[in-house]
Amino acid sequence: MIILMKNISCIMGERYVLRGITWTFREGEHWALMGLNGSGKTTLLNLIAGYVFPSEGSLSVFGKRFGGHDWRRVRRSIGFISSSLQERLYGSETAEEIVLSGIYGTIGLYDRPGKGDRDRALYLLDEFGCGPAAKQYYGALSQGEKQKVLIARALMSSPRLLIMDEPCAGLDMFAREKLLAAIDTMAGKKSSPSILYVSHHTEEILPLFTDVLLLREGMVHSAGKAEKVLTRKNLSSFFETAVAVRRRNNRVWVTV
Repeated sequence: MIILMKNISCIMGERYVLRGITWTFREGEHWALMGLNGSGKTTLLNLIAGYVFPSEGSLSVFGKRFGGHDWRRVRRSIGFISSSLQERLYGSETAEEIVLSGIYGTIGLYDRPGKGDRDRALYLLDEFGCGPAAKQYYGALSQGEKQKVLIARALMSSPRLLIMDEPCAGLDMFAREKLLAAIDTMAGKKSSPSILYVSHHTEEILPLFTDVLLLREGMVHSAGKAEKVLTRKNLSSFFETAVAVRRRNNRVWVTV
């Protein structure tokens, strides 16, 4: 079991940010999470990482129940990619140094990694087509290259779960497709962690994502196999407006 939530609610102030979330994420699955702004996606991710406490219900990650274990240890098995992390990293460090900092989970590289760690960092950069950029300053890289470096950084600690929070945000359509192709290749390898992919856009939900969770106003609207969740009827209900659904290459495009 990767994630098990039973009737989870999160109250901030006097408002329910999440209410009655029951969700099971099993080993071998890859999930996509969608929700409009204010739906509670960020709070849900912070619950998994242990940065926010549930007000009600029970939460387990990797079989460890929240409140009964040191979540700092649990967190070591979670790779996290987000735009907020990208903004915090030092542009004056090289791509290689950024990836190496993933071993320690630090902003900045303060330790001296061994040769094996450096070899792994360069291998991961090569895997994502960023080998030539290894010695370039992170701040000078394109947005697409930065996102690939972040993925390589997250994989340095060999996580069991990789959370990707809107990794395609800010990318043009060509950079987006290159990044999605890299994610697809990574997920196809036996060493790949389980992936939780967060997006506003159905077309980013690749065939590799077996299941989809739709979150609306802090509650689960629907969850399950992608082909059953990403239908015209269900998405029209989710968006509360009639939408058209077009499928191409096992991906879903939605128009109003």
